[in-house]
Amino acid sequence: IYDDVPYENVDLIQRGTSLIYEDVHQDGPQETEDLGWSSSEFESYSEESGEESKPGAEPTKHKVSFQPKLSPDLHRLKERYSRTKRDIQALKVGGRDMLKQRYDGKMTQLMKAAKSGTKDGLEKTKIAVMRTFLNRKDVPGDSEEEEMGFLEVPVNDLKHLFPELGPMPEGLSPQQVVRRHILGSIVQSERSYVDSLRRILQDYRNPLVEMEPKVLSLRKCQVVFFRVKEILQCHSMFQIALSSRVAEWDTTEKIGDLFVASFSKSMVLDVYSEYVNNFTTAMSLIKKACLTKPAFLEFLKKRQMGSVDRVTLYGLMVKPIQRFPQFILLLQDMLKNTPKGHADRLSLQLALTELETLAEKLNEQKRLADQVAEIQQLTKSVSDRSSINKLLSSGQRQLLLCETLTETVYSDRGQLIKSKERKVFLLNDMLVCTNINFKCVGQLEISTLVPLGPKYIVKWNAALPQVQVVEVGQESSAHEKDNVVIPNLGLKKHMPSSQSSHNKVYLGPPRLFQELQDLQKDLAVVEQITLLISTLHGTYQNLNMTVAQDWCLALQRLMRVKEEEIHSANKCRLRLLLPGKPDKSGRPVNVMVVFITPNPLSKISWVNRLHLAKIALREENQPGWLCPEEDKKCKAPFWCPILVSRMPAFSSRALDLQLGAAVHSPVHSSLLGFSAVSTSLPQGYLWVGGGQEGSGGQVDIFSLNRAAPRTVKSFPVSAQVLCSEYIPERSEEERADGLETSADQALPPQPVICLGLQDGSILVYGSVDMGTQCLLTGKSPGLQPVLCLKHSPDYLFAGLQDGTVAAYARTSGGFWDLEAEPACLTVGLAPVRTLLTLDDAVWASCGNQVTVFDATTLKAQQTFEAHPEEEASVTHMIKAGSGVWMAFSCGSSVRLFHTETLEHLQEINIATRTTFALPGQKNVRVTSLLICQGLLWVGTDQGILVLLPVPRLEGIPKITGESPSVAARMGNTCGLPDVAGLSIPPAPARIMGAGVQSQSHWSSMPALE
Repeated sequence: IYDDVPYENVDLIQRGTSLIYEDVHQDGPQETEDLGWSSSEFESYSEESGEESKPGAEPTKHKVSFQPKLSPDLHRLKERYSRTKRDIQALKVGGRDMLKQRYDGKMTQLMKAAKSGTKDGLEKTKIAVMRTFLNRKDVPGDSEEEEMGFLEVPVNDLKHLFPELGPMPEGLSPQQVVRRHILGSIVQSERSYVDSLRRILQDYRNPLVEMEPKVLSLRKCQVVFFRVKEILQCHSMFQIALSSRVAEWDTTEKIGDLFVASFSKSMVLDVYSEYVNNFTTAMSLIKKACLTKPAFLEFLKKRQMGSVDRVTLYGLMVKPIQRFPQFILLLQDMLKNTPKGHADRLSLQLALTELETLAEKLNEQKRLADQVAEIQQLTKSVSDRSSINKLLSSGQRQLLLCETLTETVYSDRGQLIKSKERKVFLLNDMLVCTNINFKCVGQLEISTLVPLGPKYIVKWNAALPQVQVVEVGQESSAHEKDNVVIPNLGLKKHMPSSQSSHNKVYLGPPRLFQELQDLQKDLAVVEQITLLISTLHGTYQNLNMTVAQDWCLALQRLMRVKEEEIHSANKCRLRLLLPGKPDKSGRPVNVMVVFITPNPLSKISWVNRLHLAKIALREENQPGWLCPEEDKKCKAPFWCPILVSRMPAFSSRALDLQLGAAVHSPVHSSLLGFSAVSTSLPQGYLWVGGGQEGSGGQVDIFSLNRAAPRTVKSFPVSAQVLCSEYIPERSEEERADGLETSADQALPPQPVICLGLQDGSILVYGSVDMGTQCLLTGKSPGLQPVLCLKHSPDYLFAGLQDGTVAAYARTSGGFWDLEAEPACLTVGLAPVRTLLTLDDAVWASCGNQVTVFDATTLKAQQTFEAHPEEEASVTHMIKAGSGVWMAFSCGSSVRLFHTETLEHLQEINIATRTTFALPGQKNVRVTSLLICQGLLWVGTDQGILVLLPVPRLEGIPKITGESPSVAARMGNTCGLPDVAGLSIPPAPARIMGAGVQSQSHWSSMPALE
């Protein structure tokens, strides 16, 4: 860091340090210049402190001290000020030793700069040192506890022993016994973890620091073991509290509040975050030291062999990253065995939320650090002169996915000729394929101690918009579009479009697909032959209807076998069409590359990520969401949803219809889902209903099984559609294995869609039959408008306009008797706007109050006030974990309630979160709620969607103060297209979930997005 101080006279260094300061004691007016260094700051100075000793450097012979000429009073005042300042700083950081270390570090840098100074003496040296201090960046390891405000508390191992459970008392219930065993697992797990942290310090860090000669410098030791000491301190304090709680377990049986108190502090997040962010750097430094310093490698090997469990340093240092997921699993088990009403249940749910939030933040930081490290490793493998190096070094690239895939080459007959592993990198706008090079001398021995990443050689790269995924049945369109080059034993076969129909090359699954098509054609011919045989007048031995039908059955069996072969071969095969060099005539030529993925889910992930990455490059997604800049830096790519498609909710002839309800009906197919175009949308159909008040209604059905949604059916209904509900069927596996529960046995024999209308009608449709057959029809009591529908294992509930809930019981066939008089539950005088079914209860809203009914007996259990204002009616309820979020007819807040105690836990003002998109907007009303994939979707009447991260597990789905929020304008500013030439103003946003596993959502306004 002192490169800016030139060596003008080497002899100056060898004459002794006294010549450096020859100008300091000259007579002259120096009272106005305060050098800022007192004699007390040179105490116990060592030139070699904090740095590695350099050969040829002379140690300091004597202490150096100098003082500016000050009056005695001013001198005493300055000394008093210095002592007071040191005492205050010592109290803040934990002791005088740290202050002394900081002074030693400063003086080391000053003296080194002075020794390398110019003839101008101290003045130019001071300027150089000051410039160095100003330009120096903070590096992890400068001071282990500097700027942390961390107070080290010494823990006496003799006084604070490890927590231990006493003998089990008699008369415990089975759940209490299980909870004791889980507590014992927590104690044992924490003891093992603390021992591992101590081993890192005692077996590795301390010997490396004290070793002479040093195999690793002090500064590198600080970087490698950064924040390990602080993590140990946090868990030592937690262990003391755990000992106290374990000692009184049989009387209190509470552990959740201890986790909340210990791991909700910002200090814990800060310490672990810095450790996680530094982990990749530490491992890289260890790897480099192993390659360059044999003594360090030998030290690691001896320490590993000398340990009882033979765990490597990497195995010990990765444990802090794995700690919180282990805690989460233990607390989940504890929560499962804690009955409702137990004093520890709410505390356990809060603790689970705290740990999940903490683990998610650390995982996000680890993912970002790993992505940055992968891009850096890829950049190092590329030549500095290549164009891709400039693209990778620009800092604009984000790594979305990287994986080791197997590239395969086939013969003309579809036989595998050769294969080789490649590392494929999917960036936000580029696809890069590399060879993997493990030919590094001496790395095999090192890899047993610390993971070593391979070196890459870039084979090819392609811009993402030019990459196409080609699946079964799509080869002909790809061949007809452009010339195709298929790698085959190093040769390239050019297939002009004029010859593609005669000289097709089938690679593996395409060959199977061609055989399937041949079987289908043969079956059609045999069926025609069967019809002709039926017209024969005579009787022949091998030419009769029985033989012909056997032929048909045999071909059908072969077709089923071929379909299974196609399915098995295609689900792990990723085929990409890449742009190649033009041929001699200048026409574009595409290259077909075939990869084998490790498993079917990996193939789906690649196809999905490729498709989403292309969509993310569209103008409407640049950016699609608005969020604070600091949140963008701490989040991995694709943490926000991407706008996939938009379409009118109704046809151009029905623009005056109001959208009332929409629901997704999933459809699963053996071959569907492995194509290049269907994975970004959920399989199945989207049912959209609406109409006009006082007139008829309409239902449109959209197919989601193609590249873009398309309308497949539209039919009228008697009145405006106000609500809808999808009810699944029992799976065939559950029926065959007999694993269905009582709830599954009550499900209908086929999936159905229930619609509630303005005129009080309840319609039940089969969701698979595209003929839209109406299976059941019923009327509500008094023909009251049906505002909401929900189903449970025993009933179909309908919330009505007059403040009652109609409960239709199931029949033995799995359907409901809509013609019989339903059980009516009186909730209040206001309309029942929303219903929520839980495991053993049903929540019904009426005005600003919510009534809880027993799901089996239908008896009212409790009524509570959800909002203090009477005019604020509950309009939406959505469950997540152990909480329920509610939205209201007025106001911009959403409220969180506990599902068991009905306690109000949190309130969030959405208006403050929409200022990113619409600054100055205060009168915001929430129009929809949805929770999916760890996000709370909030739609507003301003056309703004707000996303808030919430926990996914069984804890309390509260929103922390540090939770980032994103907002998207779904009106004109988001590029919403005009419908039939009409401008679309900002409209209320409504959200329909398409299932948790589909990861797709629909936001509705005059158009669907």
